[in-house]
Amino acid sequence: MTTRTSGPDAGGGTTAAEETVATLAAGTGRWLGLHAGRLDSPAGRAELPVTPRVKALLQLALLCRCWRKAAPDDPALEPVLAVVEHAWRRPDFPRLLAHSPYSARPFGLIWAALAPAGAAADARRGMLDRLSADGYLRPRRKSPYLHLGTRFYAELAGLGHELASYEELYACSMLARADGMPVAELDVCEVTDTVFYLSDYGFRDTGLDAEARERALRVVERLTDHCVREGAWEYAAKLLLALHCLGSDPLRTPSGTAALGMLTGARSP
Repeated sequence: MTTRTSGPDAGGGTTAAEETVATLAAGTGRWLGLHAGRLDSPAGRAELPVTPRVKALLQLALLCRCWRKAAPDDPALEPVLAVVEHAWRRPDFPRLLAHSPYSARPFGLIWAALAPAGAAADARRGMLDRLSADGYLRPRRKSPYLHLGTRFYAELAGLGHELASYEELYACSMLARADGMPVAELDVCEVTDTVFYLSDYGFRDTGLDAEARERALRVVERLTDHCVREGAWEYAAKLLLALHCLGSDPLRTPSGTAALGMLTGARSP
C-alpha cells in the first residue's frame, strides 16, 4: 500500500491522531456553522438544483441527529440545527421532496424520520400514512441495499413495516459477498451505508457475529487502502466511520492513519 508520510503516525501511538481528529471535527463544525445556511437561503434556493439541495438538507439533518447524540452540549451544533429546523418548517418543503419522482418516496421517508421535534407534525403524519398506504414499506422489488435503508428510516420514524430482518438483508448485501472481490467492483457508498444502517452510525452493535464482522472489516480496510491510493478523501472519511462502527479503532491501523492524513491534507489550503 502506498501512503502519505505526513499525518499521524499509528506506530507512535494515537495521541497525535486523536488531536488531529479533534481539530478536524472542530473545524468542520465551524465551517458548517458558517455555510450550511446557504442550503435554505434565498440565494441557495435560486441557484442550486432542487433535488441535490433537498438531498443535502436531508444529509444535514442526519448529521445533526448523530452530532446531537455524540456531543449534545456542543455549541457549534446549534446554528446548524437551526438551518434544519427552519427548512423542515417551510410549507413548500414536502412538495420539493417530490420534485424527482424517482426519489420522492425515499426522500419523504427520510424527511419524516429526521423531522425535528414539533416540526411539520401534520405533514409528517400525512407523509407516513401515504407511504404505508401505497406499499412502500413492503418488500416489492427493492434491492437488499434499498430494503436496508428503508427499514432503517422506517424504524427511525416509528413506522411499522413488512421488510426482512437486518440479518437477512445483510446476508444478501454487497458487503456480505465482497470478501475477495476486486475493490474496483465495490461501491463504497453501498458498503459503508450498509455498516451505518446496521450500527445506527455507531450507536448500537451491528449484530454481526465475530466471523462476519472480521470479513466486513477486511473489506472496509481494503477499500480504505484503495481510496488512499486514489486520493479519494471524501470516500475515505466514510470508510473511517465504517471502521469505527464495526468496532475497530482506525487510528491504530495503517489504512486508517493514512486516510486521516489525507483528510488533514484535504482540509489544508
